[in-house]
Amino acid sequence: MYLNPEEEKMYNGEYGETMRKSMEILVALGDIYEAECLVNISSAQISGVSYKTIGDAGLEYLEDLAADKTAKAKVPSTLNPAGTDLDNWKELGFPIDFVKKQNRIVDAYGNLGISKTCTCTPYLVGNVPRFKDHVAFSESSAVAYTNSVIGARTNREGGPGALAAAICGKTPMYAYHLEENRVATDVIELEDEISKTEYGALGYIVGGEVGDGVPYFILKNKKENKPRNSDLKSLVTGLKPTVNDLKSLGAALASSGAVALYHIEGETPEYKIADYESVAKDKIYISKADIKNVFEKLSNSSKNTADLVCLGCPHASLEEIEKIANLVKSKKIANDLWVCTSINIKAAADRMNYTKIIENAGGHIVCDTCMVVAPIEDLGYETIGVDSAKAANYVPSMCGLEVIYDDAKNLIKFK
Repeated sequence: MYLNPEEEKMYNGEYGETMRKSMEILVALGDIYEAECLVNISSAQISGVSYKTIGDAGLEYLEDLAADKTAKAKVPSTLNPAGTDLDNWKELGFPIDFVKKQNRIVDAYGNLGISKTCTCTPYLVGNVPRFKDHVAFSESSAVAYTNSVIGARTNREGGPGALAAAICGKTPMYAYHLEENRVATDVIELEDEISKTEYGALGYIVGGEVGDGVPYFILKNKKENKPRNSDLKSLVTGLKPTVNDLKSLGAALASSGAVALYHIEGETPEYKIADYESVAKDKIYISKADIKNVFEKLSNSSKNTADLVCLGCPHASLEEIEKIANLVKSKKIANDLWVCTSINIKAAADRMNYTKIIENAGGHIVCDTCMVVAPIEDLGYETIGVDSAKAANYVPSMCGLEVIYDDAKNLIKFK
């Protein structure tokens, strides 16, 4: 892999040991994936933050890197969710030994110049690449959103690779950084209309079908049945996905499969370059019955009521928090409720009085963490209710708990 003179200096340790180690990682990745060179990135998003997932070995590695006081991220960078709410951990019952090590992890990242904003939706809190920007994102749902909805370019980075990219301001130029790899591999056509919660179920089905492919979606038109290529406006007047729908779709695609990029006809910015005609003959059709089966498949609890309802996977937007606040307003919740989001979005929810409404009903807006990477299995819960296909897919294996996958209005019970 070609390195320019400045990159050679970084690789040879002329800018310190942490920079050298980081360049070694990037060069090794480039060699593995046959990248010809490195490319400058505009930002990074780094996974490997929860103590639950990286443990003492990860903590030691990060503190060793951070000991080099000259090493700082060269580009704006954010963190994936941590294992606790960094401010309100005691109120939520997180064990103090876990919290202490979690704080050391976040502090180590902070010493490397990484923002301590811990969220899987960095594009909602300021880490928003421009169209065709090259970035290094490692949270799988953020990768899918960034590639697909924004049209920026990133591979599914591992935590160490994304951190190395942040420190060097570069990443190897391969896979989704190259336009020829952003074409469709599969065409997906919906036979029925779908609702908000069903976008996650749709993503779960398709991710399992296409693996690490690039799906091209043709959504069901609610109002007209004109031929697909006759009038673009007729295709998008009915079923127009929101930002939150696309967030849920990408998260599920990336969890049941390894999808990093998808296209939606008439919606996403690069659908015209998807070049789907060559694969359209093997079109995959998805029906309402297929989607209904996902809810049944992912719900593995014999109970009808969850001990804890966890919403916000990926982290909730302000609009999603508003809907929960309206759902629980002037009521008392019978089960525990966490609405997971970033500290930034919570600050906006505080201003809008949504936080107070949810807390008065008995729920919590939980920052910095989520039901997947938090040690909820140590907090006395047995059954978790989620409205996210990604969460429903991961909670049984990551937490060892039963899960109920359903719409929020069905999960939350009232006294």
